[in-house]
Amino acid sequence: MHRLPREQREADLIAYYDNEIRQRAARELSPPRVLRRAEYLDLLRRDSIADLLEIGCGPGRDGIAFADAGLVYTGVDLAPQSVATARSLGLEACQASVLQLPFEDASFGAGWTMSTLLHIADTDLDAALAEILRVLRPGAPLAIGLWGDQHGSEQQWDNGSGHGPARFFSIRTDDTLKAVLERHGTLEQWLTWPGADSWHYQWAVLRRG
Repeated sequence: MHRLPREQREADLIAYYDNEIRQRAARELSPPRVLRRAEYLDLLRRDSIADLLEIGCGPGRDGIAFADAGLVYTGVDLAPQSVATARSLGLEACQASVLQLPFEDASFGAGWTMSTLLHIADTDLDAALAEILRVLRPGAPLAIGLWGDQHGSEQQWDNGSGHGPARFFSIRTDDTLKAVLERHGTLEQWLTWPGADSWHYQWAVLRRG
């Protein structure tokens, strides 16, 4: 496919998610994701981790659960309306790209990013992971969720919702994603569960060295 420049891909994502914010905020998260979040919270308690950065916070659906569990929570999102909605819940959030996070090195004890790295091109994925891990402390666990399939592809996808421009997606095979993750730390957990059509959800916990 002919890939749009990153600046245009990001602008299209902002337009789409700003327009979709009300529907996304009202949508319930899937039971498998809620279960994984509860298990991840147990991991953070066992490791005595008190603070967390969410990359791609959206309207704060996971963020409010982390804050309610007593974590010092910070969220970032590319879309300003997502940031505003998260802040309306009392969450700390700011606008930023995963490729340029506005934090000092080793600022957070844990990271959480669900479906956000879908919008990062394969050529930028190593840089995105390195930037996330830069702002996490040594030994921090990073929970990552993505949609994958058996073939892998990069595409502009228009779901016909009318919310905005077609969004860029990078769908990766399990082997491709695991190979990238293992370049950046210890792959501590890995599992998948079925999704719509031929997609499945990929769940990983990557431990920073």
